[in-house]
Amino acid sequence: MGDPRGFLTTPRQDWPRRPVGERVRDWDEVCVPGALLPIISKQADRCMDCGIPFCHEACPLGNLIPEWNDLVAREDWRQASDRLHATNNFPEFTGRLCPAPCEAGCVLAINQPAVTIKNVECAIADRAWEEGFTPPRPPDRLTGRTVAVIGSGPTGLAAAQQLTRAGHTVAVYERDDRLGGLMRYGIPAFKMEKHHLERRLEQMRAEGTKFRTSTAVGRDVGADELRSRYDAVVIATGATAWRELDVPGRELAGVQQAMEYLPLANRVGEGDLDSSPMSAAGKHVVIVGGGDTGADCLGTAVREGAASVTQLDIYAQPGAERDEDAEPWPTYPRIYRLSAAHEEAGELGTAPAADADARLFAASTLRFTGDADGRVRALHLVEVDARRRPRPGTGRALPADLVLLALGFSGPDRTDGLVDQLGLELGPRGTIARDASFATNVPGVFAAGDAARGQSLIVWAIAEGRAVAAAVDHHLTGSSRLPAPIGPYDRPMAV
Repeated sequence: MGDPRGFLTTPRQDWPRRPVGERVRDWDEVCVPGALLPIISKQADRCMDCGIPFCHEACPLGNLIPEWNDLVAREDWRQASDRLHATNNFPEFTGRLCPAPCEAGCVLAINQPAVTIKNVECAIADRAWEEGFTPPRPPDRLTGRTVAVIGSGPTGLAAAQQLTRAGHTVAVYERDDRLGGLMRYGIPAFKMEKHHLERRLEQMRAEGTKFRTSTAVGRDVGADELRSRYDAVVIATGATAWRELDVPGRELAGVQQAMEYLPLANRVGEGDLDSSPMSAAGKHVVIVGGGDTGADCLGTAVREGAASVTQLDIYAQPGAERDEDAEPWPTYPRIYRLSAAHEEAGELGTAPAADADARLFAASTLRFTGDADGRVRALHLVEVDARRRPRPGTGRALPADLVLLALGFSGPDRTDGLVDQLGLELGPRGTIARDASFATNVPGVFAAGDAARGQSLIVWAIAEGRAVAAAVDHHLTGSSRLPAPIGPYDRPMAV
């Protein structure tokens, strides 16, 4: 421990955000550049170096958090980078995008604000790149075995990097024109700028991983053909089949899926478009869904210049503190959190009819109504109780020129034909079935990430990629020294 009394003498201090009026005028990351390093050593000092660090168990990657907290407190950035990268291929991704279940499991969080684990992680990753602590690590020798990885999200990239470093020849197939999956076209740049992704991809290319973009397996190349060309195949396509909202008026123009809307805004940032054909500029926007994807839509609509933005959450507004009976420590609690997008909407007053941060809680959509041209003009809702039953007399309408459905995902997209061509068995939730070694019912074909687990967090996606890589390595060589942080049936800590 750098300072045995740090948790008593130093209050929690998070990475400060740029002023709202400044950051909503651009697409840069919301935090103040360079403002993390001056505070992070003291924040790392708050770690108590617990005898039993529950933060390890709360994170599926098994990150060695007390170890790199101590190294950061001592400003030994090289060793901190080594310990961090020992369990996480892409800490600059998780340090920006993960909701930090590790902090919920921090022992200090029992009665104080948790250690800023996520900020420390991000600081180490960024410093590692600045100081050149993350050079490419090509294998010393090749095994002569080949692996195809389908999907270039965090699961696919983690699996590909691990297998490449083990000496296998790996090719990653991506159906989009650029690599990264939802990190490329689903996550707005104000949460993670794309240069972080590009930097890792260049590292992987230098290590020997091959990439094939604009190639949908099952459509552009047959799934059986791909299987015959490689010794093993890893399916890491994600759970991109979005959930629908079956209410009257769903067919009206202007009622769109979040993942139809967000990629267009990202393509503007990539320079593919001058403006998005679904831009929220000047429109009354309603977002149906209270999760992170909905918040991403909120921040995007604010930056596009929406006339108003309201986000509907079917759940009641949670409290500010953990409910110790329902969600005891160290589980991840459902508490009131204010994301950067909600902070922006609250300060700018984007939703006069909603609560302070643009969210309407305990709100259920009844129907949409439109004009004579078939375009949506209003969303009709009702308040609901804890069992989602309508409360009499609470119905009302919100003006809506653009409605974005952010209701999550149910499983892998089957339109490309990959699942059917291989004859893959599916589980009861529509995800790809697999055994204890991540293997599907088709010999040599493995499944990992959201396509098999279901919609989850980025840390689980990377952990799945690392674990499936170990399973494939064992399948190809008879043994493996690659780490396997989780099994296919592991789940987050819960009551």
